[in-house]
Amino acid sequence: MTRVGQGQRHWVVGALLAAVLSMLTSPALAAILINIDKPSQSMTVSVNGETRYRWPVSTGATGYSTPTGNYSAFRMERMHYSDEWDGAGMPHSIFFTTRGHAIHGSNHPGMGTPRSHGCVRLSLNNAQTLYNLVEQHGMAGTKVVVSGSDPAGRWAASSAPPAVRTLGSSEGTGYTETRQRRGPFRGLFRRGR
Repeated sequence: MTRVGQGQRHWVVGALLAAVLSMLTSPALAAILINIDKPSQSMTVSVNGETRYRWPVSTGATGYSTPTGNYSAFRMERMHYSDEWDGAGMPHSIFFTTRGHAIHGSNHPGMGTPRSHGCVRLSLNNAQTLYNLVEQHGMAGTKVVVSGSDPAGRWAASSAPPAVRTLGSSEGTGYTETRQRRGPFRGLFRRGR
């Protein structure tokens, strides 16, 4: 059995102290809390208990209620196309239920009223801001809380605005074309062509 010298003990204690201090000062995953209040159709985003954002949202219309409860974000997609809704584009999607409910960007009319098919819609800019925040801090600490009952009244799911796309020509100039959508859902859930 060998004896540890006093110099070696100081070195071990110093190394342990440095390791503990390093753990205390290193950046930890931020705790992101996304509160969605259905009665007020609003979202509050907090990071480590500090409120960062308050935004209007659009939750599920009558018959498409967004489920209340406590969830964890578990999947993110910069651009998701819905299998359930004819390939509808869902930019900056953060999924919080295994049934497919997500927070995502939208340019549908009716923000601030329950007009979605069950997801939580945000404006395109706000959805990108939230997506970047969660991407920066990590999904592991991101909690989603959906609370309250659906607002009174009968709310219909909104139709998508007309498709607008920019087409290029061989000369490199572009023009904008607006198409009227056709079909039972007026092409609401089709990918852009």
